[in-house]
Amino acid sequence: MLPLLIAFILKAPAWGFFCMVAGIAGWALCEYYAMVLPGRRYVERWLAIITGVSLMIPLVFEQYEVFVGLITFIVFIFACLFLLHHGTMERAAGDLALMVFGFFYLSIPLAHMVMLRYLEHGTRWILLVLFMVMVNDTSAYFTGTFLGRHKLYPSVSPKKSVEGAVGGLAGSLCAAAVAHWTFVPWTALSHILLLGLVAGVVAELGDLFESLLKRSFGIKDSGALIPGHGGILDRLDSLIFVFPLTYYFALAFQG
Repeated sequence: MLPLLIAFILKAPAWGFFCMVAGIAGWALCEYYAMVLPGRRYVERWLAIITGVSLMIPLVFEQYEVFVGLITFIVFIFACLFLLHHGTMERAAGDLALMVFGFFYLSIPLAHMVMLRYLEHGTRWILLVLFMVMVNDTSAYFTGTFLGRHKLYPSVSPKKSVEGAVGGLAGSLCAAAVAHWTFVPWTALSHILLLGLVAGVVAELGDLFESLLKRSFGIKDSGALIPGHGGILDRLDSLIFVFPLTYYFALAFQG
């Protein structure tokens, strides 16, 4: 599976890559809305999924004025929709907030994956993100399994430990260094190590935030993409905010 993904990232045309990311974003939004609005708001949920994917288009094409105008218009339309079909009054405001939050949590950050690919060395930047986060997750798991003694944030994620978090940060730092010596040589070592450190922190916070969402809604997994390993949102949680981070890092330091 991973070799196929890497091959697609490297070889897919721009439109094909956007379609892949848009499909991933749509799937993630579907899981998110099923999690936060279980058993209700079916029409609004599907409208929000289509809207969330559509919001990615002006960002990818750098039409930022269009994006700001569009998201303002979308919030107004959803406000009117809930005004006309508020359902249970006590839930109306919370449902609307959760629906709009999906755009900021998933659509906008994931659009940066496509934006990143359009930069110089874009495919390598994406591979760097995947490499750093994968090594972070793996290092955190094994460090926490064998050395974990102190709970990191038990109310949100009971199994995570401070030792595992430190091991994950060490892993993302090592991954960044290896990437610099192999496929990302144009950025100074000090800069890419800084990216590795911050990306490790952001990846772990993204993982914790998704755990917070799941625990607050009383579910174990966001979906059933891989039996026993959760849904696509469970696979993306550590990556969601690292793509925007790396995009803006690349703009600042790739030269």
